[in-house]
Amino acid sequence: MTTLICGSLAYDNIMTFEGHFREHILPDQVHILNVSFLVPSMRREFGGCAGNIAYGLKLLGGEPLIMATLGEIDAQRYLERLDSLGIRRDCVRVLPDTHTAQAMITTDQENNQITAFHPGAMLMSHLNRISDAQDVTLGIVAPDGAQGMCEHAEQFAQANIPFMFDPGQGLPILDGAQLRRMIELATYVAVNDYEAKLLSDKTGWSVSDITSRVDALIITLGAQGATIHHRNGVEAIPVVPAERVVEPTGCGDAFRSGLLYGIEKGLDWATTGRLASLMGSIKIEHQGPQTYTLNRTEIGARFEAAFGYRLF
Repeated sequence: MTTLICGSLAYDNIMTFEGHFREHILPDQVHILNVSFLVPSMRREFGGCAGNIAYGLKLLGGEPLIMATLGEIDAQRYLERLDSLGIRRDCVRVLPDTHTAQAMITTDQENNQITAFHPGAMLMSHLNRISDAQDVTLGIVAPDGAQGMCEHAEQFAQANIPFMFDPGQGLPILDGAQLRRMIELATYVAVNDYEAKLLSDKTGWSVSDITSRVDALIITLGAQGATIHHRNGVEAIPVVPAERVVEPTGCGDAFRSGLLYGIEKGLDWATTGRLASLMGSIKIEHQGPQTYTLNRTEIGARFEAAFGYRLF
């Protein structure tokens, strides 16, 4: 079964601030905010929501197909990366005279993050069409160009392909009407707790209102785990304690890879949520969004150790 991952491919420039943002941002002076953070270390990683989700799903044994846009100026490294991972790129479009999307992410010692994002080729994601992909049984609309997100949601619905709507970093560029429409089209919605509040504010819909329109609303709660709101109740998903906490970039995407695998395989919500929680925990133990390398057997062993029953 093929899962179509619609979203961004990007290069993540990840920097660490060896202090706390809160000590340098004065609440009563934000109207004249002018701060600079010394970041002694910097890494460039492969990222973007589509790339990160596909990476985790592939490790689990799923069959992801990425639908995204790259800029011709710097596309080659990412194309070679996908080939080396065995992730299909039939639906990755390379656009001339553009850069690939770039994220500049600074993380402090409390795992708070400040991010600047240059969209580049991502703004043209609407050039890709869901009909370009074959034999797709499940999909996700993850953060991407606004027009692309809206059109891909419509196209998934027209093709009768169930899909997850993950607005994430795309929330600021989507208005209330667009968000309401995409929720109504979606089969599942996944957000973190902050995004859930923003989604409610922009749509005027409560958590129960959104839940009534989809098969499941998944809300991640960071160190408190997650909740899955579905028509038969609410499933509380425990967090899996990480062996070490290194960096949060890409944890939400790793979580979503577990959700998609569980949905694809028809697992119950309790197991699907627990797998997603484990994937997020594994990711936070590593620097960068695509650097954890556990294979399917190792993930299965971690799952059994955490929850006392076998996954695979």
